[in-house]
Amino acid sequence: MSAMTPWGRHSGMVALIAIVGLMLDQATKLWLLYGFDLGAAGPVALTSFLDIVLVWNRGISYGLFQQDGDIGRWLLAGFTLVAGVAIWIWAANARRFVTGLALGLILAGAIGNGIDRLVFGAVVDFVHFHVGSFSWYVFNVADVWIVAGVIGLLYDWATDRGGSAAK
Repeated sequence: MSAMTPWGRHSGMVALIAIVGLMLDQATKLWLLYGFDLGAAGPVALTSFLDIVLVWNRGISYGLFQQDGDIGRWLLAGFTLVAGVAIWIWAANARRFVTGLALGLILAGAIGNGIDRLVFGAVVDFVHFHVGSFSWYVFNVADVWIVAGVIGLLYDWATDRGGSAAK
């Protein structure tokens, strides 16, 4: 009997999720940068609570650990590469569909933001939610994939009554 899990046999599904998510992330960023020219156009108010703005995030989530130099940029890029490999291995060995799906989304987001960091030296963020004086951070499609993936992992953990983590 093979020790390979269903996702191990079908890790192509994780790759497909990651590739589609990555393409959607990069397409929105490239269109906003070069098609719409958001840098020159400036902020665009879509609703009273949602704007499209251009923010170059030289750090990680929520703008933490801002890196202005090349050493920090390359360290973050290297961390993204190592994390991406670890996520891929975890996803390829996942026992449950929702785990693989969630990790595929996280992988798409990590790679998308990693590409930005390598190409531009910073992550392209552009979605800004705000209500009154409360301003949520500015994010992108890759961040949405990462958050959705984390929610999927939490759901998987909360519903895994078979104890697959202990097997």
